[in-house]
Amino acid sequence: MCKILAAASFLALAFFSENAVAEPPQLQTSAPVIFLADNLDEQDKLGWCIDTQGRGFSERLHAHSCKPQGGDVQFLYDAGSSQIKSATFSGKCATLDVAPKAGIKFGLLDCKTDAANQKFTFNSSSGEFHPASDNNLCLVVGSSSRSAGPFMSRNLELASCASTAPKFKKWVYRTK
Repeated sequence: MCKILAAASFLALAFFSENAVAEPPQLQTSAPVIFLADNLDEQDKLGWCIDTQGRGFSERLHAHSCKPQGGDVQFLYDAGSSQIKSATFSGKCATLDVAPKAGIKFGLLDCKTDAANQKFTFNSSSGEFHPASDNNLCLVVGSSSRSAGPFMSRNLELASCASTAPKFKKWVYRTK
């Protein structure tokens, strides 16, 4: 009986440690900012933010080290329009490339209030962003990181909420 109890305790600990948020970032980016609750492997403990690919404006989005100076990593969630908007590039919104499905990546295009591919819901208790048309999918960062000059980057995409560990899908939205 003791061996069974010990094995169950070990499995529960392994499950929760794999799925729990391990270490929060030491965020230096000014609000508004949307960042991952877990620092994961970000080398300077800056955290992971939604970001435009490359320097300055780009129509492609990925996850990137949250830059202390802000800029293209500053995004806000507009609950009224259900859009994730760039705080740096006026009138630009996160946009799904095609209809929501796992693996879909994001662009940054002109905001259109009637565009279904720009509508997202944010559950503040779970920290999950979902395409408005599919609550089974979540905005996630990829499982592996890569070098991005002095910073780091990861893919930003949709994945099944049920099969994605919280450390890859739990976001914090800071307004102040």
